[in-house]
Amino acid sequence: MGERKVAIQVTELDKVYKLYDKPSDRMKEALGFSKKKKYKEHHALSKVDLTVYQGETVGIIGTNGSGKSTILKIITGVLNPSAGEVAVNGRISALLELGAGFNQEYNGIENIYLNGTMIGFSEKEIDEKMDAILEFADIGDYVYQPVKTYSSGMFVRLAFAVAINIEPEILIVDEALSVGDVFFQAKCYHKFEEFKKMGKTILFVSHDLSSISKYCDRVVLLNQGVKLGEGSPKEMIDVYKQVLVGQYEIHEEEGGGLLDDGEVAAAAAAKAGMNPELLEYGTGVAKIVEYYITDDKGIRTTAVIKEQEFTIHMKVDFAEDVPAPIFAFTIKNIKGTEITGTNTMVEKAFLEPVKAGEKKEAVFTQKMSLQGGEYLLSLGVTGYERDKFQVYHRLYDVLNITVISDKDTVGFYDMGTKAAVYDRKE
Repeated sequence: MGERKVAIQVTELDKVYKLYDKPSDRMKEALGFSKKKKYKEHHALSKVDLTVYQGETVGIIGTNGSGKSTILKIITGVLNPSAGEVAVNGRISALLELGAGFNQEYNGIENIYLNGTMIGFSEKEIDEKMDAILEFADIGDYVYQPVKTYSSGMFVRLAFAVAINIEPEILIVDEALSVGDVFFQAKCYHKFEEFKKMGKTILFVSHDLSSISKYCDRVVLLNQGVKLGEGSPKEMIDVYKQVLVGQYEIHEEEGGGLLDDGEVAAAAAAKAGMNPELLEYGTGVAKIVEYYITDDKGIRTTAVIKEQEFTIHMKVDFAEDVPAPIFAFTIKNIKGTEITGTNTMVEKAFLEPVKAGEKKEAVFTQKMSLQGGEYLLSLGVTGYERDKFQVYHRLYDVLNITVISDKDTVGFYDMGTKAAVYDRKE
């Protein structure tokens, strides 16, 4: 097999920003008038090490503000580090600030030449790639119009087409694949696959855990500028889910104290996925006081890996006697179509009266068979009183569920098909 060649080597990387209370403090310090330190230091990155080998696809995940984009900008030379070293072997194409080098007054063709020469190609080399770029961008005659007349979608398509068709040795992507329509995204991912097969190196940051799970050989998890770990996509997504809900304690190497205020972080993270503009109604006879989802390990989460078991929890307080309450949930897609749902009456799980003051918890456990994507959960407590249907409490779209999948079939759900192909004996 031979020794693997290093494409990107990051060693002990630090990035510190000085945060001033007011602009005049920055000026005073710059002019040497201030004896006292008038700024707070914010560590965007602290002693981060990262090795990416040639031909690898490595993902970087973490919450907002964890330092993901900062590390990519330092690797691509957009930002300078405060300390540490970066070594890159190979020509980089970065899909970071897409179209950052575009001139708004120039037309599309002129911008392709401008961008290509900035990256280091000759006019002849750009001529050779022009057809591939135009075909990929697929913006028709708009390519002869000034870029300032483009819609944001066209702008991104052209910028992406230039960046991805110049045959880099190392491709660096920051959330760029979430742009354009679904067909354009499919085209981008197809190009991704081609790059992998050609043995190119890819480093990419994404909030889309399905893409991370599907394309990455290895994943690095950052949290508040610190590298928490690296490993297989599944391992790191599991740890990331714990970070999201504040159940993963991050300790400093020496002091052992939490890097952040643990209680504040946990409280903020526990609300992840909750809808701030909640729609609810009901008679108030019963009240849903708490609800959450746990994964197959019992960890609270709003991200569920396809094919794994997960449980919906609903805690309900009863203010009055109820002859036969029904606990229910519904899952919709983001367009509002009801995809699936059930209740305790259908499941024959609970058919008893409840007294005033009682507290119940309804749990629904099932295997996740929905396709990768975003969904919304609604909950309800209803019942029949003298054949009249009553809604005691209903909460619409209370939680956003993210399904992480590396295999999506057609339609809303996966039937768990087992497929095989055999040689026919005629």
